[in-house]
Amino acid sequence: MSPLLDLTAIALLVAATAVLGFAGLRISRTTGDFFVASRSVRPVWNASAISGEYLSAGTFLGLAGLVLLSGSDGFWFPIGYAAGYLPVLLFVAAPLRRSGAYTIPDFVEARLESRIARRVTSAIVLITGWLYIVPQLHGAAIALGVVADVPGWVGSVVVAVLIAGIVAAGGMRAVTAVQAMQYWLKLTALALPAVLLLIALSDGEPAFDPAAVFPAEAGPAGADVYRTASLLLALLLGTIGLPHVLVRFYTSPDGVAARRTTVLVIGMVGVFYAVSSTMGLIGRVVAPDLAHPGMADTVVLALPSRVFPGLLGELLTALIVAGAFAAFLATSSGLVVSLAGVISQDVFSGSVRSFRLSAVLCTIVPLAVALLTVPSGLVSSVGTVFVFAASALTPVLLLGVWWRDLTARGATAGMVCGAVFCGGALLASGLAPVEGWTAGPVVRALLDQPAAWTIPLSTLVVVAVSLADRRRRPGRTERYLARLHQPERRADAAG
Repeated sequence: MSPLLDLTAIALLVAATAVLGFAGLRISRTTGDFFVASRSVRPVWNASAISGEYLSAGTFLGLAGLVLLSGSDGFWFPIGYAAGYLPVLLFVAAPLRRSGAYTIPDFVEARLESRIARRVTSAIVLITGWLYIVPQLHGAAIALGVVADVPGWVGSVVVAVLIAGIVAAGGMRAVTAVQAMQYWLKLTALALPAVLLLIALSDGEPAFDPAAVFPAEAGPAGADVYRTASLLLALLLGTIGLPHVLVRFYTSPDGVAARRTTVLVIGMVGVFYAVSSTMGLIGRVVAPDLAHPGMADTVVLALPSRVFPGLLGELLTALIVAGAFAAFLATSSGLVVSLAGVISQDVFSGSVRSFRLSAVLCTIVPLAVALLTVPSGLVSSVGTVFVFAASALTPVLLLGVWWRDLTARGATAGMVCGAVFCGGALLASGLAPVEGWTAGPVVRALLDQPAAWTIPLSTLVVVAVSLADRRRRPGRTERYLARLHQPERRADAAG
């Protein structure tokens, strides 16, 4: 494997990303440009950008590694990830666009008329975003470490510096162009090698033994029912609570465009997950020796050279490396731009200058965490973020859009409850292997996959406290809810 080709591919990607990103200096001038791209991003372009930022390191590298390790059980992740956009489409995409907000804390404050609820929301959004950025930086370290003889921290630093510069330079308008380009690059970077690998492996005798790829005992029927159900619940509802996903709907021209964008996203991410999962299946045949936690996330990087020794294998590997770095850059830039909007408005003045400063600050924190921690399974790391978002943010957002009796105290109590209990369960799960600390199989399952009880618990707290505090319901609730659910006349006429 030639590191020169791989490094050249990375350099070309970085150059293309920088050109698109820093072009934002010429077209981004107003606060609306930096926060929501002046609400002018059309469905196809916006769907490409959303798909680009949603398909992270956990998808590009980690999903194939998970399928390599787990076989059919690994398919629950792409099913949950893609299905997560269905509740977004049905319940929040159009109403959030009509809210007129720039960020999730903006929406919460406008809906509940409470600065305290806004501050709690901002804190949870920051924690969620930072937890999501760290696996992207870990993925960059893994990818660069595989293709070049450099320390792992180099990949993390390169990605962090680039996204901080792009977001600070052009804000949401520049990031949109970068993410849209990177989605199509990522899809090509996996689809082309997957097709060529399948053609090569199907030449002559069939290379796939269904019994080896999908052992009967490893199918969904043999999976832990609670863990699977809890995981799917987290993935299904967690998308609603992801700040970098929701902020993109604020960039749509109207609610109808937001819905159309979501439909396109479901198709785009579904195609990508099919390709990524296929690479994992190929890995079970071609590279079973990589099926252990320390190496599984590198399987897509290793496959081309094993099937195509020589220049073709090296070129395909370089293409995959470029796609992997596109995944890190697209997701990280989307997260940073959404978090910068929150910090700029809540801590600073909300100006363009404060947005740029916030973008740098939002990159430094996860970079420090990534440099001080050891990469674990990328899919499981990203899955943890979905559990946290679904427990802490999703109930309040759904009830804020659809339930008129929601109060600020109820929302605040529910967010704190979801964050504390979910975070505590995940931390306790991490301590379980420590000598002297043991947990039975039931307790261990509840800690490993807490979504099935933390989401209902936080929802119950929101409802109970709000009902007890009904007298404090915001006075403008009816008028604000009407704004969220009344279709735009201009969009209807255009559609």
